[in-house]
Amino acid sequence: MNRRNPQRVMGVGLMLAATLAGAQIAPATPAPTPAPTPQAPDVAPQVGETAQEAVPEQGPPSAPGKVKAEPLTLEQLVQRARKQDARVEEARAELRRLEALLRQARWAWFPKFETTVGFGGPVPEARNDGLGGPPTTEASLEGDWRFGRMGFTAFIEANAVLPLYTFGKLRALEKAAEQGPVIGNALKERAQDEAGFQAAQAFFGYQLARSGLVQLDETSKRLEDAAKQLQKMLNEKSEQVSKMDLYKVGFFRNQLEARRAQAEQGRQLALAAIRLLAGTPPGESVEVVEVELEPEGELKPPTLEEALATAEQKRPELAGIAAGVVAREQEVFIRERMFYPDIGLAGFLTLRYTSSATPQRDPFAFDPYNQREAGVGLVARSTFDIPVKQSQLDQSRAELDKLKAQQRLLQAAIRLEVTKAHGEVVAALERARVLTQAERDARRWVTAAMAAFDLGTTGTRDLIESFTALAQSSADRAQSWHDFQVAQAELARVTGTTPREP
Repeated sequence: MNRRNPQRVMGVGLMLAATLAGAQIAPATPAPTPAPTPQAPDVAPQVGETAQEAVPEQGPPSAPGKVKAEPLTLEQLVQRARKQDARVEEARAELRRLEALLRQARWAWFPKFETTVGFGGPVPEARNDGLGGPPTTEASLEGDWRFGRMGFTAFIEANAVLPLYTFGKLRALEKAAEQGPVIGNALKERAQDEAGFQAAQAFFGYQLARSGLVQLDETSKRLEDAAKQLQKMLNEKSEQVSKMDLYKVGFFRNQLEARRAQAEQGRQLALAAIRLLAGTPPGESVEVVEVELEPEGELKPPTLEEALATAEQKRPELAGIAAGVVAREQEVFIRERMFYPDIGLAGFLTLRYTSSATPQRDPFAFDPYNQREAGVGLVARSTFDIPVKQSQLDQSRAELDKLKAQQRLLQAAIRLEVTKAHGEVVAALERARVLTQAERDARRWVTAAMAAFDLGTTGTRDLIESFTALAQSSADRAQSWHDFQVAQAELARVTGTTPREP
């Protein structure tokens, strides 16, 4: 039996492997979009600080005068995204607004001083004996055009009411406003969780593209070696190879370059998303630490019950909607007490001076030119628009019932979301394990096929099929571990935690 040259068939097998190796290309990583609901380590930049400024920098030993940023880890990228994302900034602004509303509610008891200050003229002369008697000057008489020595007038009028008893309305208002920061924090944490999840997506997408490029480089080198071996055999007039084999190598090498361009595009897109999420200025380079998608050690995902319990404790939406229910209950209470009056301490002050008028000393004389009045007293203030108040109360009760229904719906939706994410993690892990074992079997298959072909007990077809299976299984294995890592990040998001390193 004639023994066939294994170099020739190995080259043909590698040609097919090269085309399938391009399957390890990262899917397009969606860039985060600005939205319309945690702490960060020291490396995270503050508001207004660039991403590179927040990363510890050090100069390489060979260039003491230069600084070089450390590559971003997943933890650093997630924390930066949780601080730099525009949606988080929007949520922080909303939180500050709600905190201001709380301060306003706590000062709702403070009296509102309604004050009017005026100064003007000219004012005609108005003179008498100061005891309410007749005018003492000709110009003081009215009904003619004689104004006498005209002057000016200045006045100040003020009044205020200090609430003493409001039947619980003020305390309910403050309690409702206290829920505002709780809701604001929930909105901020939700925005941070979304940004952190997208950061993990971009990070793992970059790692998948990087590993695909590494495999493409290895396959390209093997194809180049195969092409050189085929050319050598053609030059030696070997009957085991032909020009067709060389053409096949050229075809698959071109296919490989096309796959490389696609993989590089995926890597650049992932880097662009990372740069955006990390807050790196445009045009500034960013480096990402290289990690293997397959984690080391024993993998044991949390049970569904553990994941559900974690979500119930840490999902910010649950805390936010619970605070909203409390605020609505206080609103209903306030609407119910609007039928009762507010009892308070009222005070007033009136001071008026006119330079061209005689101040009156008679307490029974009316003096619109010179007044000095002040006083305090108990008042009860209310309105009698009872039908309007009843309608507002009915609206508040309906809003409360609506929010409670939304709370039940949210709880059920979160449980369904956690169940779905947990199932995806378990399925992705099982698939990754199976495909990892499949890759090992494919490698054994290639080794056995090459040995059999070298002995002449098998044909070219078996060897090519083994190379094809190895290329496909390698691509599937990398993709499966990528899917597992993204599924884990999704489970972290739906349970209110942060993504972890592989």
